[in-house]
Amino acid sequence: MPKKWETLGVNLHQEVRKAIESLDFPFMTPVQAATIPQLLGKKDVAAEAVTGSGKTLAFLIPILDFLKRRESEEKWQKHDVGAIVISPTRELALQTKEVLDQLLKSVNNLTQILLVGGNSVDDDVKSFREKGGNIIICTPGRLEDLLTRKQDINLPNAVKKLEVLILDEADRLLDLGFQKTLDTILSYLPRQRRTGLFSATQTKEVQDLIRAGLRNPVLVSVSAKAKQSTPDMLQNYYILAKNDGKLSTLLSFLQQKQIQKSMLFLPTCACVDYWSKIFTQIIPKDLELPVLAIHGKMKNKRQRVLDKFRDSEKALLLCTDVMARGIDIPEVDWVLQWDPPANASAFVHRVGRTARQGQQGSALIVLLENEEAYVNFIETNQRVKLNKLDDMAGEGHFQIDTLREKIRSLLKKDRLLLETATKAYVSHIRAYSKHECSLLLRVQELPLGALGATYGLLQLPKMPELKNRDISDFPIVDNLNMDIIPYKDKIREAIRKKKLEEYKNTGIWPNKKTKHIKKSTEAWSITKQKKDERKEKRTKRKQAKLAAKTEGKTKKRKGGVTEEDIEELKRDMALLKKFKKKKISDEEYDKQMGLA
Repeated sequence: MPKKWETLGVNLHQEVRKAIESLDFPFMTPVQAATIPQLLGKKDVAAEAVTGSGKTLAFLIPILDFLKRRESEEKWQKHDVGAIVISPTRELALQTKEVLDQLLKSVNNLTQILLVGGNSVDDDVKSFREKGGNIIICTPGRLEDLLTRKQDINLPNAVKKLEVLILDEADRLLDLGFQKTLDTILSYLPRQRRTGLFSATQTKEVQDLIRAGLRNPVLVSVSAKAKQSTPDMLQNYYILAKNDGKLSTLLSFLQQKQIQKSMLFLPTCACVDYWSKIFTQIIPKDLELPVLAIHGKMKNKRQRVLDKFRDSEKALLLCTDVMARGIDIPEVDWVLQWDPPANASAFVHRVGRTARQGQQGSALIVLLENEEAYVNFIETNQRVKLNKLDDMAGEGHFQIDTLREKIRSLLKKDRLLLETATKAYVSHIRAYSKHECSLLLRVQELPLGALGATYGLLQLPKMPELKNRDISDFPIVDNLNMDIIPYKDKIREAIRKKKLEEYKNTGIWPNKKTKHIKKSTEAWSITKQKKDERKEKRTKRKQAKLAAKTEGKTKKRKGGVTEEDIEELKRDMALLKKFKKKKISDEEYDKQMGLA
């Protein structure tokens, strides 16, 4: 039975209790019951719990209690920072802020500030200067920026009273991508603090825990089932698709299952851009499935897309792993994956976007036949059991050949879309080659021709991965003339035609590099001689300036040349002799003479 807040075992501050009651959550989740007493008992905590298990309240409640109890000793000034919560993405940070907003309605005299990328740095500086922020919710890059600024605000001084540091999605923050930034942030924070690490796939590396500032941490691991790391109400499935049939499999699945609200994880930003354009044109209107797209390079637009998806009753969101962690979206019934993610832990985070807060949900990953070993790998590595479903490819509107030809007809009419398709295909292959489990998912075994056919390419691009590969499974386009495929933008198309005409006349495609006439080549010995002559001239000018300077000093001081001037002149002459005798290199000579 879930525990009520009254059975927590610690006395929460009166205002914090009132805040909990306002949320209408009478029972604690297992991770809340396990971690809150430890944090309030002034222990450092590394908590691992399945996604959607209530980790946000598990650290926000102790933060508020710490700050309110310290307030009885010393009132918090608006620029005193008592707690910092660092999240890897702005969406997760914003979500945490929204929960904290609800709690602060019942808690007096505490303020918060959101510091994330995408907003103006000047606006953040102005906001903190005017309003302060006892609790900072932030992304690592923006916090580092504000800590290291030498003007505007003195954030390093403001964090001296820090009580609590929380790393949300800690395994992501502690990996190599954020290492330098996080180390910089930690160097500014006081060591006498409480630190909490929260994630669905927690780091177990002792060095990571030490680096984050945990001293004798309590390790808490809570899962809905002891034998799995995903929510109890989540059903995980996989389908083995044909080499050129993944698109048909996914679209047929969406149609047959009558999925209302789903997320499709794609390998790269370029893939999201391309397939979002294609899906809107090949999904039948009678399916009534709006298609949205979001990825890390969209910056300010991301929140608008996320809000629109949250508010939609029926929609398909194409996304990258920027949406994999911590984001809480109501009523997502299916999470779909085009490919296995780059690392195994990301699988758990992806599928955790559904079946949240005790609700039911399902997840599907589409694999090729040569990738079936991934099923056992993910069960062993992440304790996630996948159940097999039959392939639905070719059912309904979505025949494999029909889909391919429909996409190709779109590419023949739009050169920009064709370029987007090629970029997405190349990025897909490059991403696949960087898989963490590359022993199982080998790019050498990826059917590159069939993959190109899935993308609807008219011809395969030139790239190293295609060299000496069998691409006989790529259907050739008959009578293909790439030159006649136009841009839809009239100005861009006019420029292209002009360049094409010049190319036909000269045999050279005009671009910025060919506008300038190259200098005629000359013998290496002559080039070297000219270089030496230039250096000697620079040296003589330097010596002349020095002599003039020395003469000026002599006239002013009436005491002649100083010993320091004579010694400097001797060093310059000795250095010039060494250079002429080739005892030192060009680079060393320039450096010592101050010419480099």
